[in-house]
Amino acid sequence: MDQSNASSALIELNGVRKSYNVGLPNEAEVLHGLDLRVKRGEFIALIGPSGSGKSTLLNIIGLLERMTAGSYQLQGEEVSSLDDAGLTLRRRTTLGFVFQFHHLLPAFSALENVTLPVLMAEGRVGAKQLEHARELLAAVGLAQAMDKRPSELSGGMQQRVAIARSLVMAPPLVLADEPTGNLDTASSDEVFVLLRRMHAERGISFVVVTHDPRLAARCDRTVELIDGRIARDEPVVYPP
Repeated sequence: MDQSNASSALIELNGVRKSYNVGLPNEAEVLHGLDLRVKRGEFIALIGPSGSGKSTLLNIIGLLERMTAGSYQLQGEEVSSLDDAGLTLRRRTTLGFVFQFHHLLPAFSALENVTLPVLMAEGRVGAKQLEHARELLAAVGLAQAMDKRPSELSGGMQQRVAIARSLVMAPPLVLADEPTGNLDTASSDEVFVLLRRMHAERGISFVVVTHDPRLAARCDRTVELIDGRIARDEPVVYPP
């Protein structure tokens, strides 16, 4: 790989394999030697049927699971050899997460939920970080709802809080696992437009797992998994 290409690589997976029950009679390999490269600033749809390995791959990229074999470079650093503490640190400082279910703490306000990653990483939330969290909530259209608890917010608004939370540590990469899967069509469209706006305005890379072909068609690149292998990896071609 030439240096210009290397400098644009945010993540680089080579020969990634993942097996469960290793060494047992029921050992099962679910990812079969995947190669995947994500450049800085890309917006990628990860698609495929249920059981194809999408969530497993996303968990490996998100440093939530270890691969069985292969190489994973994150911002040029080989992370497969890091211990659990090292993985936790890299996950907190480099990656943002948005899930189908927002996982907001019900007793916390929207603002407190957004600052939670800062609190976990640093043990306290400073004035500058608190102001950054407020700015993010305003950016996702919740300037008037910062003190509301999740039960006082609609599903789409709760997901907006989760998006703001995913950005509070200023990660270069956000991983979104079915971020609109629990929303109606109108709310899904609003959340997706918001993700695209955060991508455009902040230069963040996104990898979005989705079953919705409408949303996948609005991404910049499609990676399709079938039976633990990449069956298709191509840019989305927009109509002229």
